[in-house]
Amino acid sequence: MTTGSWAAPPTHTEQLLYEAGAHGDRAAVLDVLGRTRLYVLQARVHADAPGYVPPLPSQRDKTARRTVVPVLTEGMLPPWHPDWVFQQTTLPRLAAAWQHERWWLAVNPGTPYEATLPARAADRRAWQEAGARGGGPARLRLLTHAGEHLHGPVAHALALGAHLAVLNGLVWNGLGAQYEDYPTDVARLRSPWAVHHRADFREKVRTLIATRLVGRVPESVLGVRRSLTARLGSAPTGEQWATAVAAAFERDDPYGEDRAEAAEFLRRITHYEARFRADGLLPPDGRVDTLAAFDHGRAVNVVRLALGARYCDPREAEESVLRVLEAARRAYGSWEEFSLGYVLARLIHFDEGDAEPMYQESLTLHRTLTRDASSPYRNIPWS
Repeated sequence: MTTGSWAAPPTHTEQLLYEAGAHGDRAAVLDVLGRTRLYVLQARVHADAPGYVPPLPSQRDKTARRTVVPVLTEGMLPPWHPDWVFQQTTLPRLAAAWQHERWWLAVNPGTPYEATLPARAADRRAWQEAGARGGGPARLRLLTHAGEHLHGPVAHALALGAHLAVLNGLVWNGLGAQYEDYPTDVARLRSPWAVHHRADFREKVRTLIATRLVGRVPESVLGVRRSLTARLGSAPTGEQWATAVAAAFERDDPYGEDRAEAAEFLRRITHYEARFRADGLLPPDGRVDTLAAFDHGRAVNVVRLALGARYCDPREAEESVLRVLEAARRAYGSWEEFSLGYVLARLIHFDEGDAEPMYQESLTLHRTLTRDASSPYRNIPWS
């Protein structure tokens, strides 16, 4: 869907704006905008200029005979362009940066999802209050763009990255103007991914497809169990697994550098698989065989970040996520297996101190993606 096609609201945000506008409910409009990401168009050359803070863009609305500041919601961004990018903002940040009291704010101008707001001092205080009530853009939500990839191989590939999209409250199925916004996409590639240009991006995706970042030691611990299961004809007991892990690392790790780490990962895997069984995520005899999903899911997000940072174009982005899909389908046989591989890797790598909040967050991610009727995991066949 382009910004000139109105078959359906692109996301839930535009649907809410349409309903509030249709009822002339200014308070409802403010409530929606108070928890929504808004986007300001910017020339890439200006976005890349160190220390340069551009003024808010403005344009003349000849029909209403007033000057407006145009902003877009996340579902209304135009197609990717190499030289034009978007910076994310919020209603309170717009209020703080406002320059002229007689200007108006125009959200999605010229569309059915338009909201035009006066911007006097009292109005801007109301914007601040709406932002405080709404708490800003929501996290832990499944957000689908109706005009982006919904079915087929590219949608399947993008769904591999849905854990991070849901975690951050971003559209899961987009390959467009940005992932979050241009400066954030560039910054997230630099840290933690150490990606500063196109060659870095391509090498990082290759590394993630090959699952070289998820961790050799925990994957080896799971590999020992897979080998034992094949040899015994059934899953080993915990004691058999622990003994085999100790023997394998004693044989392959003569200096003892990885033995303690292997023992700790064994403990964490055992602990979280038991919790998965208790919470109904795994059957009584179920297990997670590989953590590859963690690298595959992150690879898709690196591609989306690189597209937003203009380190690749949409064609290369599609080709890249399809390569990730090929690797993921070799490693897993279902969405449930993939999702559990992802959340287990997330938990065992970040189990430091009080791990309960992260466990509950990971549980929410898995259940949202595997149970929500609108989830790609419920609507795109794995094979």
